[in-house]
Amino acid sequence: MSKRVIRDAKKYISPALVFHSDIAVRKAKGIYVEGEDGRVFMDFTSGLATANLGHSPTEVIKAARAQMDRLVHSGCIFYYESEVELAKRLKKITPRGIDMFFFSNSGAEAVEGAIKLARFYTGRQGILAFMGGFHGRTYGALTLTTSAVKYRKKYHPLLPSVYHSPYPYCYRCPMGQRVETCSIDCAEYLERVFKYQISPDEVACAIIEPVLGEGGYIAPPMKFMKRLKDICRREGILIVADEVQTGFGRTGRWFASDYFDLDPDIITLGKGIASGFPLSALGARRSIMSKWTPGAHGTTFGGNPVSCAAACATIDKIEGDKVLLNAQEMGTYALTRLRALKERRRSIGDVRGLGLMIGVEFIKKDGSPDKEETARVIKKCLKAGLVLVECGVDRNVIRIMPPLTVTVREMKKALDVFEEAVV
Repeated sequence: MSKRVIRDAKKYISPALVFHSDIAVRKAKGIYVEGEDGRVFMDFTSGLATANLGHSPTEVIKAARAQMDRLVHSGCIFYYESEVELAKRLKKITPRGIDMFFFSNSGAEAVEGAIKLARFYTGRQGILAFMGGFHGRTYGALTLTTSAVKYRKKYHPLLPSVYHSPYPYCYRCPMGQRVETCSIDCAEYLERVFKYQISPDEVACAIIEPVLGEGGYIAPPMKFMKRLKDICRREGILIVADEVQTGFGRTGRWFASDYFDLDPDIITLGKGIASGFPLSALGARRSIMSKWTPGAHGTTFGGNPVSCAAACATIDKIEGDKVLLNAQEMGTYALTRLRALKERRRSIGDVRGLGLMIGVEFIKKDGSPDKEETARVIKKCLKAGLVLVECGVDRNVIRIMPPLTVTVREMKKALDVFEEAVV
């Protein structure tokens, strides 16, 4: 069965879609995935940071089934409770000031909406983004994305008036600074953009991942985010926080913006919002969103009643089961063990992260990125029953992103496998 599924997938599914393993899944529950051949794996990818409550969480499935018995689709013809209830729930947990929402299907769609809203509201065209950021692969979102050149190859020209600035990747500082003496040159680089490329009064927004995702699981220094916020407020530039991967507890708080007091004007949400059901959201301050005129943006499937019900149940589960606290505690445990491992293994150059969004960077003896060792460790872990994926522009960072409900026993078992694989 497993070989047939994989063979048929390669025959009928576009090769543009990359699969990260040769596992054909029969079923999945919690942290465990069972293949068609009967093998069981620990999934430390969470469906790319989406199954934050583990696979097929009972309460979420129950809520989705109940909604399916009432209404499956509306297509903007009717109002319905699950969408309105979700908007009200999101207002309570998103960063202060975010109080109106537009629902869509994927993170990339939410980012496209953010671009349109920022330009529509400000009347400006320029957009600032950051090197290494990943915002999606639709045309507008792709223009912002610089986490790998392969995503952009053969698609030029892309969206005009988008300008990229260095992201504070302190382990490999793009400005050649040392952490001890860093003067946040990467933030000050924005002033150069304003001097040489575009006047700040022509910039609609700056979009940033509060923790870099696909670009390497990199959390910026607090002072960088403060400087960015100060510059944007000074110039009337909207702050857009792309929380598609960092949101819904992944970093140990509802949203990574909360760590940095970023106070975004616009926020994009996806992945973990509905525990695997297709849903994303664009949130903004009422003063901004209310200026969007009817028909200026739209969707057929966005805000699907079933997905919205699943999202409400997801929020209930995170709140009721102290999932954020568990993500913090398990993240601290994992970081402690991984940093201790780093001291014993020369192949590990850096261990970093917030909550259960942890990156382990592999290096060669000369300190350069080691893509081959990263792939070897992932392959060895998979053989031992642990599923991991990499990230980073050089593909030399392994992501530790298990479900936020992971137990101490499960975390210990997974890290034991990981330590055994690292030489």
